Parts: sequence; C-alpha cells; structure tokens
Amino acid sequence: MFSFITGKLFNPLVIEDFYRHLSLYTGSESPSVLGKLVLFIWFCLCSFVLRPTIFGIQTWTLPLSLFPHVNFLRPKLLDSLRCLIQALWLLSIKQRRPNRDSVQNGSRQGTIRNFVWIGFRRLLGLPMSSVHSAIDWIERLAEKKTEKTSSNCKSARLGMSKILLTVLIGLLSLLCLSVPFGWQAQVIFVLLLWSMAMLIRRLPGRVPNLLLIILSVTVSCRYIWWRYTSTLNWDDSVDLSLGIILLMAESYSWLVLILGYFQNVWPLKRKPIPLPKDVSQWPTIDLMIPTYNENLDVIKTTVLAALGVDWPKHKLNIYILDDGKRDEFKAYAKEVGVHYIRRPTNEYAKAGNLNYALKHSQGEYIAIFDCDHVPTRAFFQITMGGFLKDDKLALVQTPHHFFSPDPFERNLANFRDVPSEGNLFYGLVQDGNDMWDATFFCGSCAVLRRSALEEIGGVAVETVTEDAHTFLKLHRLGYRSAYLRQPVSAGLATESLSAHVGQRIRWARGMAQIFRLDNPLMGKGLKWPQRLCYLNAMLHFLSGIPRIIFLVAPLAFLVFQSHIIYAPALVIVLYVFPHMVHASLTNSRIQGKYRHSFWGEVYETVLAWYIARPTTVALFAPEKGKFNVTEKGGLIEQAHFDWNISKPYLVLIGMNVIGVSFGVYRLSWGPADEMATTALNLLWTFYNLFILGGAIAVAAEAKQVRRNHRIEVDIPAVVRMHTGHLYPITMVDFSLGGLRVKAADNSIFDGQSEVEVTLRRSSEDITFKCRVMYREESSVGLQLNAMTTKQEIDYVQCTFARADNWLIWKQQYEVDQPMNSFKSVLLVGIKGYERLLENSPRAVNKVYHAIRTFISVLFGYVSSFRPRFVQLKDY
Repeated sequence: MFSFITGKLFNPLVIEDFYRHLSLYTGSESPSVLGKLVLFIWFCLCSFVLRPTIFGIQTWTLPLSLFPHVNFLRPKLLDSLRCLIQALWLLSIKQRRPNRDSVQNGSRQGTIRNFVWIGFRRLLGLPMSSVHSAIDWIERLAEKKTEKTSSNCKSARLGMSKILLTVLIGLLSLLCLSVPFGWQAQVIFVLLLWSMAMLIRRLPGRVPNLLLIILSVTVSCRYIWWRYTSTLNWDDSVDLSLGIILLMAESYSWLVLILGYFQNVWPLKRKPIPLPKDVSQWPTIDLMIPTYNENLDVIKTTVLAALGVDWPKHKLNIYILDDGKRDEFKAYAKEVGVHYIRRPTNEYAKAGNLNYALKHSQGEYIAIFDCDHVPTRAFFQITMGGFLKDDKLALVQTPHHFFSPDPFERNLANFRDVPSEGNLFYGLVQDGNDMWDATFFCGSCAVLRRSALEEIGGVAVETVTEDAHTFLKLHRLGYRSAYLRQPVSAGLATESLSAHVGQRIRWARGMAQIFRLDNPLMGKGLKWPQRLCYLNAMLHFLSGIPRIIFLVAPLAFLVFQSHIIYAPALVIVLYVFPHMVHASLTNSRIQGKYRHSFWGEVYETVLAWYIARPTTVALFAPEKGKFNVTEKGGLIEQAHFDWNISKPYLVLIGMNVIGVSFGVYRLSWGPADEMATTALNLLWTFYNLFILGGAIAVAAEAKQVRRNHRIEVDIPAVVRMHTGHLYPITMVDFSLGGLRVKAADNSIFDGQSEVEVTLRRSSEDITFKCRVMYREESSVGLQLNAMTTKQEIDYVQCTFARADNWLIWKQQYEVDQPMNSFKSVLLVGIKGYERLLENSPRAVNKVYHAIRTFISVLFGYVSSFRPRFVQLKDY
C-alpha cells in the first residue's frame, strides 16, 4: 500500500502534470517552497480522491475560488486558521450566485418588509383600500378648499384637515394626560403606536403627515406629563434643582416641537399670479441695493442682473444705497446708469439706510436685495401679480438661495449633498407660515408696498432684526403677506464659520429683542395662528441654553451621581425613546426634502454657546447690542483650524470625556443596581461627543481663494473657431470672469487662442469673445475678454439671471433616510476628532499618527481572518 502511494506521488508524469497546472494557476509568479508543497498535496487530492469538478468549479482552482483571501503560493503562519474559519463559513452560510446579488441584498429585504407590512395590516385589521380612499377624500377636500380661497387663505385655514387635527389631538391629549400606565401597559402602548406609525409612513399624500403628527404629539404629551408628575426627586434638593433645569430645557424643546408641527401642518405652496396684459397697469418699482463694507466686485453682479430684469425701464429705478461713503461706488453707479444714494450719517444701520432712501425715491413698490443677491430676469413677473389682485398684500417674499457653499457645506464637503442650514426655513417653514398668513420679511429678495411701509414710519429700527419686526408691525395693522417658494434669485453664503456665527448672533439677539419689546402673544391686531408662528420663530433662537443643558446633563449622574430623572432605567427608556423616535420619524416625513435627520443637532450645537449670552441679555436688557454687518465675498487664503471659535466645543468635549471616565469606573466598580442607569447615561454622553465632533469638524476651515465663485450648470452653447467653423458645446460651469465648457471632442480647441461662445437668452443668441486658458481631457477653460457694460449685462442675463439654474439645484437633494443620516452624522463626528488631532501641537500630532498607523495595521491584520462571500455557479 505504501509503495503504491509513493509510486503515485513520485511518478514523473504526475509531477510533470502538477507543474503544468501550477504554471496555469500562478502565471509568472514564483511560489515559495512551502507553497509548492501545499499545492502539490492539494493537486494529489484532486487527482486521486476528489471529483474533477465541485459546484461547477474545477477542483484544482477551488482554493482560489473558495479562499480568495489566502495566498496559497506563499502561505503564512496562520493561514490554516483562516482556511478553517472560511470553511465553517462556507458550510453554514449560503453564498452568492451570479446575477442574484439583488435577490440576496434587495429582494430578500423587501420580502421581509412585505411580510412585516402584511403582518401589521392583518394584526390591526386595517382594510388598506378603505384607508387610502378615506385619505384621498380628505386630501381632495382640503386641496379644493385651499385652491378655492388661496387669495386670502381664510377658508383654507378652516378646512377639514384643521378640524380633524384639532379634534383628534384634543381627544388623544386628554387620554394621554389622564390615564397612568404601568411599565407593561406602556410597552403595549408604545408598540401599538409604533406599529401604526410604520403603517402610516408608507402612505402617500399629506394626510398621513397629519396622522403621524397626532401619534407624535400623543407620545410626546404623555412623556412630558410623566416627566412633570413622576420623575422629580423632591427629597433631595440637588437632584430636584438639576432635575428642574433639565425639565425646563425639555419643556422648551417640547413646545418648539408642537409649534413646529402646527406651523408646518399644511404648507400653502402658493402659485404666482399673472400680471395684466396691459403694461400700463403695471406699477413703478424702486429696486434698492443697500451696501456698507462690501467690495465693489460683490455688488457688480447684482447691479448688472437688476439692469436686465424684465420690467418696463421707465417703471423701474435701481438704487445703490452706499452707507460706506465710497467714491468708487458712486463712479460705478454713474458708469452703468443707476441711481446712487449716500446718507450723511449711519444711525440704525441697514434699517436707517433704507428709510433714508425711502425719503429720496417715489416708486409704488420697494424691492430690496442685499448686495450679494442676484435677481433673475423674471423676478418681477413672478412676484408682482399678487399685489394687483389684493390691496392689503404688503409683502411678497422669495427664498434666499445661495450659489456658494456655507461653512458647513464647504468644511464638511457635502455641498449639494445635504440640505443647507437655511434650506428648512425657506423650503418649508415659510410655506407653513404662508398658510397662516404669517410670512415675514427676511431682509432681501422681497417686494414691499411703499404705502404700507410709510404707514408704520418705514423699516423698524427698534431691533437689530429690522426685517421680521417690520412685518410684525404690518401684520398688526391687518396687512397680508405672501411667500413664493421659487428660487428667483441667488446669492453668496457666508464664507467663514466666524462670519456665519456672527450673522446668527445678530438674528438671535434681534428675535429676542422683538420677543421682549413687541411680544407677538400680546398686543392687538394679530390672529392667533400668526401669534403662534411668530412665537415659534422667536423661540427657535432661544435654543442656546437648552442645547448646552442637553450636552452636559448626563454628567450630573456620571460625575456627581445625581438622579436628575428620578426613575428606573427601563421606564426612562419606555418614555424617552418613543418620544424621540416618533418625533424623528414625523419630522423626517415632513422635513425630509429640506433637512436630514440629526443634522439640526449639529447646526444648533455650533451656535449654542454663541447665541446663549446675547439672547439672555436681550431678554433682560433689549436696548443693548448693535447691528453687525455680515461679511460676504471674503477669502480664506489657507486651510486652518479655527481654535478661537472652537474653544467652547473643546471645553464641552473635555467635560464629556471626564463623564465617560467616571461612567466606565461606575460600570466596573459601581453599585450593581445602577448599572443600567450608568449605561444609559454613557450612551447619551457618547452621542453628545459625536455631535460635538461634528461641531469641531466645521471649525476646520477649508481653503477658499476664488473671488468669483463657479456655478455648475449643464447649458447647451455653440463655439465659433477663428476658421469660421461652428461646434455644439456644453457649458459645465461659469463665473463672472469666465466659463468652462466641454465638447464631443475637446481636441477642436487645439491651436485656438481665442474663440467666440454663443449663449441663448430667451429667443436671442448673444456672442462673447473668450481666450482659451487650458484644455483638459474632460473640459476646456475659457476666460472672457474685456466687455462693455451692455455685454456684461447680457452675460449676467445668460448665466446668473437664469432662473432654471436654481430650480435644478433645488431638485438635487435626496429625501431623508433617518438611519443613513445618523450614520453620516456619526462619520462627521469622527472626522471632527481626526481634524482636531491633525491640527494639534506637533507632539500630539505625532502620537496620533503613530496610534492611527498601529490601529490601521492591527485592524488590517484582524480583518484578514474575516470570511468572504464567494461567487458560485449554478449546478
């Protein structure tokens, strides 16, 4: 027997056959001696013991197919362990098959979801066809009422949706406030409402939004009632004091949540009203561009776009309101043919500038644009029709759309991927305000009726948010406002985080001043929905102190063992998590196109420390504080970490790290009966650390040296060569100084120093001479030659003033998926700590990179033992 085996193994023909297979298997790579031995043993098994093929695969190539992470040519010490783990994986887990990955990853998931969906439907006994029919009927009725009375919005606000919402919320609120549950009953209650929410969120239309709001309000009211009645420790003064502080912060958040639901329950989505065909009936307009310390280059685009606006020239007057008293602005105004107003003093900042201009102009309507906002050609065509239909309409406000990234978008590199901070307000909140006739003036991109302004003495000067305060006064007099959610203008966002924070500080201080001096809950003239909408707008800017409380609250237990929520951990989970989950689910459904889940936490955390003090001061001393101008058009010469503005975040991070240390100690050596409470507070602390990491990530300023921002587009154009040949091209981006194009074959630009590019404006073709600056494989860069004023106006009209540019951008955001958003926020938090360590002192940086390299190597080594899926053929 032994001689038979050795004869087989050492048969020259067998060895020759082995080397032939080995050369096919390895190619030019030379295996080690150990690799040859291993493969020779496997070859003998394949030749004398196994079948020629297994699973449709030649047995000789099985190691390559079934063990893709093991290099059999050069075996390593622990490859046997890797093979053992992979073999167990192959035996226990079904592997992928060709063209069936979608079945493995998608259809199976869909099957599970469908199974759960069918199970819920049968469990609850809901005939879904009837539910759909009822929802469609309610929605048709509500839409019919809204369309019928959209001119004054009165009957719309008394529609079926409002009555249904009011009655159901009233009944459920009474139930949730009056019936105490044990923890077992609370579990059933939570599961029932969660199941209903999972069913409702799948339904189309707006009525499911109302039902989700009802469920969320029910859970949240029950939570806040439980917090007030069952979670304060009256026997310990420290626990009681800290518990009340946290409860006040939660009460604030609860109130803002409820007001937000009311505000956005049924956005109006107003449509433009056409102008009369008789141009003689169109009113006169004064277009005002206030400026103070901005560079002349910043306002040029706005002025040029205004000069090309589609409105009768004798009925439109353009004014540069120069509070900076600069002669070059005066000369430029004369050069392009617009009016120039310089006032002798600077009191009341922008409000005073506008009021002075009102006395030196006479148009029936006032259009106001910040010096960096560019109106599109059709701006007045879209906004003015409503004024001629409604004598009490005093404002038409349009969105503030930005073609440059704000500090969050630029520093986190998510421009056009994640909705910006202001997208929620201009995409949803103002539309919700419009439903209740509570749209307020936002300082730019708006038209106001002069007679209404004069009735209140001009723009309000009592607070630093003159815009919102102005229209609060007008609403008190019975004037109406309108919001058109169409981006018919665009402008520059703040460049640096410090400028962004400074702007928000002014807004927060001004809203607190209005709350103190002209409280919307008091005084005459406002309807109760208007009072609630204004109240929510003002409360939003008081979020600084509550946000800081939430960031440090778990430290009370971890560090000082203070029970600020005096309840068992299980009961806390049964009340807190449903409140958070339903609020997140509902807001994701309502706000999903305008703000992604958890990103609001990052935005508020960045601002919390900086708005806490000015809002508090304004509540007690509203006369303090001055108007600070937001800088626009600035440059960031070098990427850097803003240590100055990140100091509060670093302090909060340090406090939470200390809390984690105490929490780990308590988990290891603390009382056994407090383990669950400790774990819960640690979970809260880790979440706070990730959110603070996101704030740190924003403080790492990215380089921004382009004075003329490029706007990405996809606009067809035509290029003319010096030979006279014409070629179709596509403009892929543009700026005030040049543009970038691509052709089917970019080699057509070879040897061309100057070309002519023809762009279309409405039905007119306009040609611009350009110099070829560079040619890449994917695009060609062109610089505009010197242009006359008329050519500059034409160019801006063909580029910046095209409304379809901004409409396309508004459609790019994906609908929110809460778990994906949660994951992205966590990754941003991790990125923040990486940036912090990379910008730390050199010694810390070296230690960080050494640890990072070690962890990377260790992770790579450990992951080498991870089993892999393999692709199997059908057999």
